[in-house]
Amino acid sequence: MTPDRFFALLLALQTRRDPVTTTDLAAETGVSVRTVLRDLRWLQDAGFPVLVERGRWGGVTLLPGGALDTARLTPAERDQLALHGLDDRQRHQLGAAADGRRAREKVAAGAAGAAGPLLPLSAVVTTDSRPWFWSGAQGLEPSALVGDVRRGVRLRIRYRRAAEADPTWQLVDPYGMLAKAGRWYLVADRSGTPRLYSLERLTDWRPTAAPRRLRPGVSLADAVAELTTGWETSADLRIHGLLAARHAERAQRILGSRVTVHRPGEGPAPTPGPDQVALTLSCRNLEEVRQLLPFGADLLITSPPEARTRLRELAAEVVAQYAEPDPGDGATDPTYPPPS
Repeated sequence: MTPDRFFALLLALQTRRDPVTTTDLAAETGVSVRTVLRDLRWLQDAGFPVLVERGRWGGVTLLPGGALDTARLTPAERDQLALHGLDDRQRHQLGAAADGRRAREKVAAGAAGAAGPLLPLSAVVTTDSRPWFWSGAQGLEPSALVGDVRRGVRLRIRYRRAAEADPTWQLVDPYGMLAKAGRWYLVADRSGTPRLYSLERLTDWRPTAAPRRLRPGVSLADAVAELTTGWETSADLRIHGLLAARHAERAQRILGSRVTVHRPGEGPAPTPGPDQVALTLSCRNLEEVRQLLPFGADLLITSPPEARTRLRELAAEVVAQYAEPDPGDGATDPTYPPPS
């Protein structure tokens, strides 16, 4: 359990007098019901007086004597404890790092005491949501936009799509903001359709006087789940290939859930050699075959034929790029290579 989820779960229990269902707790903390049940068992083992009653009329209750003391928290500090999943750097980007730090300091002593001889989680767990080799976020700062998002009004944003040369103005209804893999996004409906707008490509915005018009019953968490699930599970094309076994781990690290490295005997034909593994890459379109270029000659695409053709075309473009020696290349120097 992360420190943020620890505080968010206890805060959700302490602010209720009546039992709360695990489904409601899962919705508040942004995790599955199974994870909530595991976290509740952790709290019970750590000495917190958490009562879990099963059945139709059951629920979860934090009995008197719980160690989380929120009486001295300001509304802004309570809000920070309920905002789970952000590290200190992301809270700083929102302009709320001080509130989050003070809130955790106020309750840390009580939480540590409940764990008995165990060290507090905050002492042994840290978070860093930046991707490896991250060069830093560009574009709009989240703290500049979040104030107008919190006002609950429609926004007119100036946004440049990846395939466009110039940004255009759009009218959107914002749900809120998403921090994912070191980047910030505005989550909003445009004409009733959910969209993710990267702050790196959002160049300007104007708040309107009209209140936002969201789809009935749809929350920020619902919109994010709709967008990210559709993005990660959509696959109109599957590319099969044989990869040198020594690169299997790198392929999974780079391509994530988009690639499946098959166990021996489970992959599609042809059967890989002794130093190969069979893999399948799920793509939305043929151009995503570019993701396989970093593996060079260590990867052989076996199907479909159009994927083989497109990768061959891309390879030919790379060869043509370097067909003529660069004027500054040592190969044009008559003394290169040096005599042996």
